Amino acid sequence: MESEPEQENLEQNPCARTTEEELNKTFSLEASLSKFSCIDLDKELEFKNDLIDDKEFDIPQVDTPPTLESILNETDDEDESFVLEDPTLLNIDTIDSHSYDTSSVASSDSGDRANLKRKKKLPDSFSLHGSVMRHSLLKGISAQIVSAADKVDAGLPTAIAVSSLIAVGTSHGLALIFDQNQALRLCLGSTSVGSQYGAISALSINNDCSRLLCGFAKGQITMWDLASGKLLRSISDAHPPGTAILHIKFTDDPTLAICNDSGGSVFELTFKRVMGVRTCESRCLFSGSKGEVCCIEPLHSKPELKDHPITQFSLLAMASLTKILVIGLKPSLKVWMTFPYGRMDPSSVPLLAWHFVAVNNCVNPMLAFCRGDVVHFLLVKRDESGAIHVTKQKHLHLYYDLINFTWINSRTVVLLDSVEKLHVVDRQTQEELETMEISEVQLVYNSSHFKSLATGGNVSQALALVGEKACYQSISSYGGQIFYLGTKSVYVMMLRGWRERMDHLLKQDCLTEALALAWSFHEGKAKAVVGLSGDVSKRKAVVADRMVEILFHYADRALKKCPDQGKIQVMEQHFQDTVPLIVDYCLLLQRKDLLFSQMYDKLSENSVAKGVFLECLEPYILSDKLVGITPQVMKDLIVHFQDKKLMGNVEALIVHMDVTSLDIQQVVLMCWENRLYDAMIYVYNKGMNEFISPMEKLFRVIAPPLNAGKTLTDEQVVMGNKLLVYISCCLAGRAYPLGDIPEDLVPLVKNQVFEFLIRLHSVEASSEEEVYPYVRTLLHFDTREFLNVLALTFEDFKNDKQAVEYQQRIVDILLKVMVENSDFTPSQVGCLFTFLARQLAKPDNTLFVNRTLFDQVLEFLCSPDDDSRHSERQQVLLELLQAGGIVQFEESRLIRMAEKAEFYQICEFMYERAHQYDKIIDCYLHDPLREEDVFNYIHNILSIPGHSAEEKQSVWQKAMDHMEELVSLKPCKAAELVATHFSGQIEVVIGQLQNQVLLFKFLRSLLDPREGVHVNQELLQVPPSVTEQFIELLCQLSPDQVIATLQVLECYRLEETIQITQKYRLHEVTAYLLEKKGDVHGAFLLLLERLQSRLQEITQQGVDTKEAFPLKGVEDAMVETIALCQRNSQSLNQQQREALWFPLLEAMMAPQKLSSSTAPHLHCEALKSLTMQVLNSMAAFIALPSILQRILQDPIYGKGKLGEIQGLILGMLDTFNYEQTLLETTTSLLNQDLHWSLCNLRASVSRGLNPKQDYCSICLQQYKRRQEMADEIIVFSCGHLYHSLCLQSKECTLETEGPTRWTCYKCSSSSKAGKLRDNPSEDQEGRAASPQVKTSPSYQSKGDPPTRKANSEPALDPQQIQAFDQLCRLYRGSSRLALLTELSQNRSGDSCRPFAGSQSGPAFNSIFQNENFQLQLAPPPVAED
Repeated sequence: MESEPEQENLEQNPCARTTEEELNKTFSLEASLSKFSCIDLDKELEFKNDLIDDKEFDIPQVDTPPTLESILNETDDEDESFVLEDPTLLNIDTIDSHSYDTSSVASSDSGDRANLKRKKKLPDSFSLHGSVMRHSLLKGISAQIVSAADKVDAGLPTAIAVSSLIAVGTSHGLALIFDQNQALRLCLGSTSVGSQYGAISALSINNDCSRLLCGFAKGQITMWDLASGKLLRSISDAHPPGTAILHIKFTDDPTLAICNDSGGSVFELTFKRVMGVRTCESRCLFSGSKGEVCCIEPLHSKPELKDHPITQFSLLAMASLTKILVIGLKPSLKVWMTFPYGRMDPSSVPLLAWHFVAVNNCVNPMLAFCRGDVVHFLLVKRDESGAIHVTKQKHLHLYYDLINFTWINSRTVVLLDSVEKLHVVDRQTQEELETMEISEVQLVYNSSHFKSLATGGNVSQALALVGEKACYQSISSYGGQIFYLGTKSVYVMMLRGWRERMDHLLKQDCLTEALALAWSFHEGKAKAVVGLSGDVSKRKAVVADRMVEILFHYADRALKKCPDQGKIQVMEQHFQDTVPLIVDYCLLLQRKDLLFSQMYDKLSENSVAKGVFLECLEPYILSDKLVGITPQVMKDLIVHFQDKKLMGNVEALIVHMDVTSLDIQQVVLMCWENRLYDAMIYVYNKGMNEFISPMEKLFRVIAPPLNAGKTLTDEQVVMGNKLLVYISCCLAGRAYPLGDIPEDLVPLVKNQVFEFLIRLHSVEASSEEEVYPYVRTLLHFDTREFLNVLALTFEDFKNDKQAVEYQQRIVDILLKVMVENSDFTPSQVGCLFTFLARQLAKPDNTLFVNRTLFDQVLEFLCSPDDDSRHSERQQVLLELLQAGGIVQFEESRLIRMAEKAEFYQICEFMYERAHQYDKIIDCYLHDPLREEDVFNYIHNILSIPGHSAEEKQSVWQKAMDHMEELVSLKPCKAAELVATHFSGQIEVVIGQLQNQVLLFKFLRSLLDPREGVHVNQELLQVPPSVTEQFIELLCQLSPDQVIATLQVLECYRLEETIQITQKYRLHEVTAYLLEKKGDVHGAFLLLLERLQSRLQEITQQGVDTKEAFPLKGVEDAMVETIALCQRNSQSLNQQQREALWFPLLEAMMAPQKLSSSTAPHLHCEALKSLTMQVLNSMAAFIALPSILQRILQDPIYGKGKLGEIQGLILGMLDTFNYEQTLLETTTSLLNQDLHWSLCNLRASVSRGLNPKQDYCSICLQQYKRRQEMADEIIVFSCGHLYHSLCLQSKECTLETEGPTRWTCYKCSSSSKAGKLRDNPSEDQEGRAASPQVKTSPSYQSKGDPPTRKANSEPALDPQQIQAFDQLCRLYRGSSRLALLTELSQNRSGDSCRPFAGSQSGPAFNSIFQNENFQLQLAPPPVAED
């Protein structure tokens, strides 16, 4: 061969022999292959498949799978045979290869895809996983690539393939073959052949590394023998000429390969050797005319999986621009699956990758495919019948576009995005483990081959667009390593071993992160783990040893980096940041030996570190996670907390420690001195198995003050409470303050405690000590709680002979101590007998108590001589009865004594048992604390079911008998009770109430709704006589409230009520009633008479008197009279109005007539002001000329001077000027509004119409095509256009008087030409369609014609209604036009309202009721003189 001398020169190149130790380690390919594969599969089988998506589904099996030809002939918009459950892919929009005209990558740059939806970024967890990948430059290969380009004009690298050898193709047609030591083994081809074939565009090495296939940019294919370097085949007719080879791949069968060209076609190459002649047969698997394939990937099995049942099918995955196909090449060609992409960026690169994974303890191949930012995983399985099933797994959503996908093992994948950033992702958890930039690689892209520039660029624009980011031939993986081909270099990436990952963090001084990573290795939670083998215990032991080394290093560093100078707080903070971590990991590793020996000794060199270390132990001790502390550490711990004055912490620690290794006496002394009673008891119990000594120590403290009758201090109360709880725990078999007493000790402890409690005398007893001091002390301290402790203990006792004896002995002692002693209060004695009653009431009771003792207790509690603690005695006795003590007493005697002692709750309890509910009412009425509860009790008995009719009747009668007492107790409650249960007996109840004030309160509560009593007046049906009786009482007792009450009362007769008010001379009330009756004049005369009498009182005052009579009475009377006149004037005629107003005016002017001008009256000015008020009020109802005439005809004013009435006249003129100004302003505003409104109305009606289309919406023909002369073109304001004949055929004409009216067929079809909408403003835009015709005008209606009016007023057509409606909407608020419209509606009554649609009724929503409507008026400014 021509290239052999050059080859020899290259092999002698010193760069080719560069083999560094690190690179040899990195590149030991053959050794790593089998080892890595086995480890990978072992791990995968062990791994649980919990993280796999459970919602996986099998692809439905079809009886007759589609043939390859049928798939090729499918159109892109047909339904695919494989449909994803992902909703984003349901609307499949497949991509046609010829549908994209753009050739610019910038138009769809995947680096900036703001137009596409992005999934949430994967969580950043680099700090948790450390550096997962190690990347290295293969210096030897990189140097020789550069050297070959310089020396033999090999050109730039274009493709790489890796097996146990590395093959690199160049742009000048050479293939450089390197071995594991990066030495150049072969240089295949020559530059002369390269000039003929073009650049190498694809490479493939077979399984046994004996053959190399090279694909060229101009379409040729060559096969080389890698052992001898001979050219075995040169193939030029395997595929259509003029297309570049994009991919060429060996299958597991060394005689079978697959190639993919730039025309999008896929061919199967079969290599044969017949009679010593090497041949190649080609078969088309997929034609690019039906969709271009740009990626192929045959399934390769590892040597240990060569017998897998799937391998016999020789599966091949192909990715076209619109879909994924999986076909089987053996035993015959068959399509197993098609899978559409759905919508995605046309510039994104389709990617395919196979790998064997373990799911459900079975190893099967999994296909990963992606295009864009979503990776789908499909698991391929073979069933027993031999059919293949494809199951969808959980897919991976990313936040970047992919240009390469590589499996590094079955759990870990490496992704390369469009900005050349590498992402290492755990497949099951979808967690991103690491990212790194690889821009320094200067990755080689295969764009020129996808564009087929070597053959003239004869490819589709869609394929050329995909090729912009294609780097299929630049990345190759083998044995867990990934090789990246750059323009001048080759890089290798591989997973770091677990030790290397930790060492990498340690080199960066990240000890905390290194420990966290090591612990994740230890617990089996780390991702992408390499190098940990063996069973779980072995792996944990290896990792633990390494962690111990790091912990020692960490401790040394913490001590070394401690600041020597500065504040103590800085040192504490330093060790608080470091020491807890050491403690945590030592305890997690269960290395207490290490923690309390070497580590403690090391940290004890620094006192601050030692203190922090001891404090770190506290939470572990308190949670019982740390037991078995060495005595030295335990002692140091207690001393440390003592020094820091944290005695509470010391007590909490002691009760969680094993104290047997401590100096017991010293600890007890410390606890007693520092009042750590819980710790002291714990030390006695646990350290010495002594349970009685702590009790004796506590009794010695609390007994003397209790026996002396002194009040205990807070500290002594705490001790007493702890003593009670301690005794309770001991008798219940529980350890104090936590845990349980050993089972073998429980009976012994119980006996010891009982024997201690019932001792006759204490150990160091004095001669004055009373018997049973311990029981006596506890009873004095807290009787109820001590008896509760005993009750709980009795519950746990078994009915053996000894237990029964103990119970009886305790009860006898209790009775002897309490009954024979006067030191105890009634409450304490009652507690005892309540306790006894509960014990005696038990079905299995064995206790005996003398019944006479209960009688003594009853006498003691019901003692009438002692009034002290009455409620306490009653409550104690009630508890005793409720606890079962009732059986110990004779009931009749008990009731007599309770009545005598005024224990009404006891009586109620007894009557309740006897169902004598009527007697309980007496108990409530006699009990001052509960007397108001009687109403609820009566109501409950009478209304709640469950009581017999006789019982209810007795209660009802009892309540009737005591009704006066009930009313006097609370009238409102009594009224509510009467209204509910005694409504038919109201007159009887009133007859019982002799006291008038009481009757008045009762009736007011019953009848006046303002009192807040819930009474239904309709159901009550009170007779009018009762109401009138209440009004009469009201007139007597509260006359100023009569009118206000009458306004809310209902059932009374006017005539009788008027007589009552006249009887008590309440003229205002009589006037109110007369007005209500309709006698307005009579009411006016009464009020006028009252006004005249008060005016007369003023005039009778002397002129010289200095005492000014208050005018308040006159003013009030006048205001009430004016109000009466104003209320009724609207319903009166002019003559009747004058009969009201003129007498009132004369009455006000009369005092002014009497006073002469020379001696004006004292209140002359005030009276003139009041008269002016009358004039202003009457001016609204009486014509001004009539008022002036009446004034001037008055004999006094008529004969006098004008000056005397000047004030009245000028006041009336001011009012006239104000009203005239108001009228003129209003008229001006309305005129402006009317002008603006009419302008807009005219513009709305006359605006032009813009049709949406140029064809009829019914017949769909263009309006120009129809030539009928009678046919008119009708355009509506909604934009629809029709022929008039078409509208007539659809019955869209409405026959009315005058021109024909039309309706838009489309807009009115939903309502089927229903009746006219009530409110035009509610119509949707486009419904109100105003027609325009070519030849003659016509009108359109949205519905039926309006009803013909009887009168001749013109009706608005729908066009005018719509225009008016739009005009009203132009106003921001309630328009003045709308105000006028409503005013005109109010005036015209039922007459036609031209500017509004029909209302729903007379109670329609008024503009004036709108909260935004505010009419603000002000009088004109007063002109200054």
